[in-house]
Amino acid sequence: MNTNWVYIKDLKNHVDELVEFRGWVWNKRSSGKIAFLQLRDGTGFIQGVAEKKDFDDETFEKIRKIKMETSVILRGIVKKDERSPFDVELSIKYIEIVHEPEEDYPISKKEHGIDFLMENRHLWIRSRRQFHILKIRNEVIKAIRDFFNENDFVLIDTPIFTGSIGESAGNTFQLDYFDYGKVYLAQTGQLYLEAAAMAFGKVFNLGPTFRAEKSKTRRHLIEFWMNEAEVAFYRHEDNIKLQESLVNFIVNRVLANCEEDLIEIGRDVDKLQKVSLPFDRITYREAVTFLNKKGFDIKFGDDFGADEETVIASQFEKPVFVEKYPRKIKAFYMQPSDEDPEVVMCDDLLAPEGYGEIIGGSERIWDEKLLIERLKECNLPVEEYKWYIDLRKYGSVPHSGFGLGVERTIAWICGLEHIREAIPFARTLYRVYP
Repeated sequence: MNTNWVYIKDLKNHVDELVEFRGWVWNKRSSGKIAFLQLRDGTGFIQGVAEKKDFDDETFEKIRKIKMETSVILRGIVKKDERSPFDVELSIKYIEIVHEPEEDYPISKKEHGIDFLMENRHLWIRSRRQFHILKIRNEVIKAIRDFFNENDFVLIDTPIFTGSIGESAGNTFQLDYFDYGKVYLAQTGQLYLEAAAMAFGKVFNLGPTFRAEKSKTRRHLIEFWMNEAEVAFYRHEDNIKLQESLVNFIVNRVLANCEEDLIEIGRDVDKLQKVSLPFDRITYREAVTFLNKKGFDIKFGDDFGADEETVIASQFEKPVFVEKYPRKIKAFYMQPSDEDPEVVMCDDLLAPEGYGEIIGGSERIWDEKLLIERLKECNLPVEEYKWYIDLRKYGSVPHSGFGLGVERTIAWICGLEHIREAIPFARTLYRVYP
């Protein structure tokens, strides 16, 4: 019998037709002469119904007793069913078992501890909730690429091994690199993007970065994905407009293409629908004054932690920029303000609902002498940044850029309690398995 293999997402186009399904049984129940199989195939979830009258006794008994996560090939008639997310169900007429597990599926109960689930992450990603979260992640990454492609940016793949530290040596992973000596896993591709911006004008990257931070908060991962961009001739204001345009684009794309996924994981989409341009902004100095009124003991020069960021963001229904931080607590490459030399032309974009910083950006120092001065001020080895200083020797221009944390952005958009669900296989302080 020749039938067309159809994915779940396309079954609605084949009502009353005989089709072939290839996938897995993720749950089941039976009632007398009817067996209900919950099916998945990577594009969605659907119910299959097997009636005893359509099978011999032995086959129907196999269907009734089939184990969770058995892989199957089914043939059946697509029937209308308005209760289904895809408006259809499958009336099963034929079953072929590809592989049935010998043991019961370990993730079969409704409740499991997080350590157990993380230990079985390779299986946990098959569950409905994780399926929807990772589909949203896929849409976020597609949106990032589309945004930059549509705005004529050039993709630059920046290195993972680097001899130049972008942030602080205190949270880098060091490795021995043959006869060269010590190198680091990249904290950022920014310095290399700055070089590329002098060649292409508008550039971006998207890839993994690494921070050896002994942090156990719900906002931190050891290995995470970052999207960075650099633009020649952009100043601070241009940079902020680019950042808010990107985030607004991502949110609108997810709402347009993944609203059902958001609803399935319990996200209040009304909160995301409030995201619109322009975003609000306050200065660091204004934030310090506000926090002191709220009972925090914060003075100029102190950095903000998760609690402070949450209180600041709670004033707003959409992301908010905090700009112009003290130069002493920010990276060496940030351009000082002409009006207030104690601060730099930088910004952090805080997501609402307590999700913290999702973007950090700044105008970059473009004067050679000032850059060398700042490197020395931060006790960084000037010789190792010779190539980076060269960018200021040959046709230097003002330029700006930023980095967006992909998992933090996904955690906010999905309303996740912990960032570990925002990436397929999380690397945290105590976990590198699986």
